Amino acid sequence: MSQAADPAQRGKAKAVLIAGPTASGKSALALALAERFGGVVINADSMQVYRDLQVITARPGPGDMAGVPHRLYGTVDGAVNFSVARWLQAALAEIAAAEAEGLLPILIGGTGLYFKALTQGISDIPPVPDEVRQTLRAEAEGLAAPALHARLAALDPVTAARLRPNDPQRTLRALEVFIATGRPLAHWQEDGRSAPALPVGQCVAAFLTVERSVLRQRIDDRFVAMMTTGALDEVAALASRRLDPALPVMRAHGVPGLIAHLGGEMSLADAIARGQKDTRAYAKRQETWFRHQMAGFVALAPDTALAALTTALQD
Repeated sequence: MSQAADPAQRGKAKAVLIAGPTASGKSALALALAERFGGVVINADSMQVYRDLQVITARPGPGDMAGVPHRLYGTVDGAVNFSVARWLQAALAEIAAAEAEGLLPILIGGTGLYFKALTQGISDIPPVPDEVRQTLRAEAEGLAAPALHARLAALDPVTAARLRPNDPQRTLRALEVFIATGRPLAHWQEDGRSAPALPVGQCVAAFLTVERSVLRQRIDDRFVAMMTTGALDEVAALASRRLDPALPVMRAHGVPGLIAHLGGEMSLADAIARGQKDTRAYAKRQETWFRHQMAGFVALAPDTALAALTTALQD
């Protein structure tokens, strides 16, 4: 187990932030830092919060979680649409708890919006009434994602231009906000941002970069390995719950293809190939996001990251 370390040994940093694309080695790095500096690992991945999906989201295993304290992993039911705001509230509580115990908070994940909310503030969007959300989701049921996106573009072209036409979850969210508030989601994101809870200047912050061909191979190999450790059974159990397909947990990389396979719509080989392709595309978007959206995060190669972050923590 991690032990509280002498704060003098780790300089003035309030936390370590480790971001990067999937399969880039973030978990191993976080574990090494936690063991060296007396840390607690706090999840900043929007899929690893869900208890329904351990294997297919590459959540840390029982051995790793037993050796070092881990927080916010597998704590949310798949039926919940877990928002950035809810994650931020939970993460800040875990950071405060770690500080009270003399432990170093180490936040790790690939969800750029989580890190942006933490270090740059969060949009203060008014709550969407349940009746608006339910009505919109009922109207959207059966609609193809591009048709939903076209509806948003007619009402809120600025926000629609920022969203991919095949992203129904974010499109629905933008529609909900526009209908509930009468203002585009882009307005709230730009003009209604709260003060940052943990400015990046108070942290040691890095994102891991891996040569693209190497990362693609890691992603493909890991997906195949997941299939041998229970991914299909895990997705079958999720499918049996018959949740709203627009929920985030139902769109985790690999889940749609494996559900299609279980329903007889796709071969297993094609489902695996789809999961690999979707994950590779997501990793590319993750890297682009952190390079352009997260000022203050230093790009590091996985094989040099431990030494670099150790030095930064001791300054």
